[in-house]
Amino acid sequence: MSQDITLVPPADQLISSAPFQVQAIASSGLPVALSVVSGPATVSGMTVTLTGTPGTVTLQASQAGNVTYAAAQSLSVTFNVSATVTAPSITSVSPSASVTAGGNQTLWIAAAGTPPLSYQWAFNSSPISGATSATYVVTDAQTANSGSYTATVSNSAGSVTSAAVSLTVNSSSSGSAPAVTSAPVSITGESGGTIVLTVNGYSAFTGTLSVPPSSRSTLSVGGKSGSASASVDTITYQWFLNGTAIPGANSPIYVISNATPAVGSQYTCLISNNEGSVMTAPQTVNVIATPFPGRLINLSCRAQVENGANELITGFVIGGSGTSGSEPVLIRASGPSLTQFNVTGVLPDPELVLNAPSGVLASNKGWAGNTQIVATDSAVGAFAFISSSSLDSALIETLPGGQYTAQVSGASGDSGIALAEVYDATPSGVATASLPRLINISARIQVGSAGDILIAGFSIGGTTAKTVLIRASGPALTQLSVPGVLPDPKLQLFQSNSNGTSTLLETNIGWGGSSQITTIANQAGAFSWGTSATPDSAIIVTLQPGNYTAEVSGASGDTGVALVEVYEIQ
Repeated sequence: MSQDITLVPPADQLISSAPFQVQAIASSGLPVALSVVSGPATVSGMTVTLTGTPGTVTLQASQAGNVTYAAAQSLSVTFNVSATVTAPSITSVSPSASVTAGGNQTLWIAAAGTPPLSYQWAFNSSPISGATSATYVVTDAQTANSGSYTATVSNSAGSVTSAAVSLTVNSSSSGSAPAVTSAPVSITGESGGTIVLTVNGYSAFTGTLSVPPSSRSTLSVGGKSGSASASVDTITYQWFLNGTAIPGANSPIYVISNATPAVGSQYTCLISNNEGSVMTAPQTVNVIATPFPGRLINLSCRAQVENGANELITGFVIGGSGTSGSEPVLIRASGPSLTQFNVTGVLPDPELVLNAPSGVLASNKGWAGNTQIVATDSAVGAFAFISSSSLDSALIETLPGGQYTAQVSGASGDSGIALAEVYDATPSGVATASLPRLINISARIQVGSAGDILIAGFSIGGTTAKTVLIRASGPALTQLSVPGVLPDPKLQLFQSNSNGTSTLLETNIGWGGSSQITTIANQAGAFSWGTSATPDSAIIVTLQPGNYTAEVSGASGDTGVALVEVYEIQ
């Protein structure tokens, strides 16, 4: 099967200093393996490096992923090498640091200028043998390594030396150095979307975390939390792209906005404290153009349903930038059918009401074996109701963009455990970026203890990863006049595995007034939490297609009303 191929960057932009790297993307959105037929270029994996003097390069496509090109496709590319060479300049350098004797500490420098750039580190003005990269690791540090470090960056147009970086080697330890024991999976994101990289994406982290003693917040990394205390060390972060430090990228979260197509970019994060430092394993990020980008496709929430204010309320928003038309949705309220999963105390007779801002749109008391519902259940992957006469309720609606709520209550004033579900029922292979989709899903319930915590499941479909903001609001609900809120919500994110188990991905207790969370929440249209740290919790994460669960509980066993929200971040 032959497909059109585009170069990234486009061929008309290949005017740069050598070397210059390009990749190829097929019309299917998959990266293409290329070989060089002729011209000054080399190939390494999926990347072609144009080298040498101005000339024409002929590239030949072979295969990409599961797409094999029956007839080889050739591309002729003419590129020019600029005669102007810009001398190097230093954009940022690592801050002064400390390390405990016997530990490791990494120093780094970021520079601009016409490549290739060469590096030479010096200690107390004397060149260090072999220290010729953008990073320098002081290993097994001893007191003799205390002193001043500089880096000189050079190219054919000149050289520049950095300001001195001071390193202090402490003879005794007051904590433990950071340690990362495993790396996250690669991410394939959509062109033009947002990708979030986070230290929390690493499954194991140990060390003393930076939590100001005056703050209630707890910073969570890989499901492990560091609590506030008077003896915490300061922890710092620095992100790198393909081995080069990214100026200003010094948060546990690194946000890539409006991502452009690229293949095989490698991101790492240097984590440091006063005891030492560790560089995370590389995380590969691919960005592709695809007609079927990642999207939210369903929300489910299980809760104890009572009368009055303790109904189960699920909200969802349909829309998306540049979309038009309507979206079919399946909405279900399960009670009796939960018994097949050994759930006891179920809601005997759930009533389902669908609301829009204008009022009630539809309602159902008992699905009565509706064959369209049976077919749609199967199409979206929903479990089957136990019988055609069960009192579970369901609706199929085609809705324009807007805000909606689904309320689940006992039809005859009964109470018990119920499951509310909202599914995107757009047929497979039809859900393109131009059609409306679920962009926000939420659930508000009374959070108890033990088995009565808030459990919200959601799924991501499509062919690429999706960035989401997940929030657990407790105290923030008081501004909406909600009484009896959960005072101290704890938010945990789990990934569902194919063998029926789940993996804890992230935990947050207190969002800490993060400016990144504030910015992204504003972008998503979420109601404001203000700018001060509150006990409300949030997680920003980029997730591959699959099934996930957000659990909200009281951090100290407390109970009350909480709202969990999942927002698409475009």
